[in-house]
Parts: sequence; C-alpha cells; structure tokens
Amino acid sequence: MSTTAKPMTGRKVLLIALSAFGVIITVNLVMAWNAVSTFPGLEVHNSYVASQVFDKNRAAQEALGWTVTPDYHNGLLSLTIRDADGLPAKVGELSAVVGRTTHTREDITPDFVQQGGSYVAPMSLTSGAWLVHLDAKAADGTLFRQRLELFVKG
Repeated sequence: MSTTAKPMTGRKVLLIALSAFGVIITVNLVMAWNAVSTFPGLEVHNSYVASQVFDKNRAAQEALGWTVTPDYHNGLLSLTIRDADGLPAKVGELSAVVGRTTHTREDITPDFVQQGGSYVAPMSLTSGAWLVHLDAKAADGTLFRQRLELFVKG
C-alpha cells in the first residue's frame, strides 16, 4: 500500500492564504465592533467649555483639602471623606456612580447614608476592578469630583 502525496498547487496555496487572512480579518472586525459597542462615551459634552473653567474648579477643589477613601466589605460600600485636618468633611450633597472600568452595563447609582465620618451604601459587587465616579458638594457649594479605583477581592 503506497501513499503518494498530492502536489502543492497554486490553488491550494491561494486557499490557505485566503483562509488565514479571512480568519485574521474576521477576528479584527469582531474585536473592533466589541470595542466600539462597549465604549461608555464622552466625559463632557463640550470639551472647550469644560476647559475654560477647569483650572478654577481644580483650584477650588484642592483648596478643600479633601481625601476620599473607598472601601467595600460585607456587602457595604463606604466612602470616608476627610478634610485637610483629617476630620470628617462637611459634605452638603453626595452622589456616585459605581461601575466597571471598561463598560457601563453594570453601572450602579447607590443611595448613600451618612454613618459617623463615612457614607455607606449596601451593594452587591462581584470581584474585580471597579471605578467610583464621585460628585460631592461642600457645605459652601464648592464642587468636588473624583474618580476612585476600587478592587474587590473574590
């Protein structure tokens, strides 16, 4: 029983090349579609207008001297906000959006309750990287915005 190898023809080489490039192009198209469809969007509606007040807002925020420490434990998200002296900051209003860093499908807007020097909200976060977009106002009306990274161990 003898086996003879079939010769490599130009047609076979063309089919192999087309198949390889077809796979590469298909994967690239799928990855590009996923990247565009999961992009959360713009940070600001008009970047020129936002740039006109950026330095003023940053200086006012830095003058507050606030530091924010996020923590997640036993189903509770807590944000501890301290002033320049290390005391609980006088926060007039507080809101936040908690979500993944790569998409908006899991975004949550928690209802915080002040407990001592922290703001606490019950949440169910799965393990991994989370991002907290914090918007707060000081008692004097100064706007405080910060993005906080939070890693939940699983």
